[in-house]
Amino acid sequence: MDPPRPRVRVVLGDVARTRIDPARTRVELEEQSPVGAALARGLVRAQLAVAVRLAAVVAVGLGGLPLLFAAAPAVARAHLFGVSLPWLLLGVLAYPFLCLVGAVYVHLAERNEQEFVALVEDRGGQQQP
Repeated sequence: MDPPRPRVRVVLGDVARTRIDPARTRVELEEQSPVGAALARGLVRAQLAVAVRLAAVVAVGLGGLPLLFAAAPAVARAHLFGVSLPWLLLGVLAYPFLCLVGAVYVHLAERNEQEFVALVEDRGGQQQP
């Protein structure tokens, strides 16, 4: 029989992680190095994706109403509070709808920017106080 081997303690919590230096990332952004340009492009793409999705919501929401009125003439002839439904929907209720979509856009754009800042400052997976 072989003599017993000494025990080896394995600690997985002490795994060395490579940390990104936040100052270096900021410099790369400021100097528009390839890494900084890729980070900035990612932010612009995320903001563009939010804008395109919400523009589609507005196009379907407001652009679909005339199609609804053409497809269902009874809806176009309906009256509510003495005002025809098309005028009420397109002339009055369109503005709160657009304000709501704008508020959602601002919220999502700010969230994208906060995620970008967290990435740049290397707080990506860490809890913020």
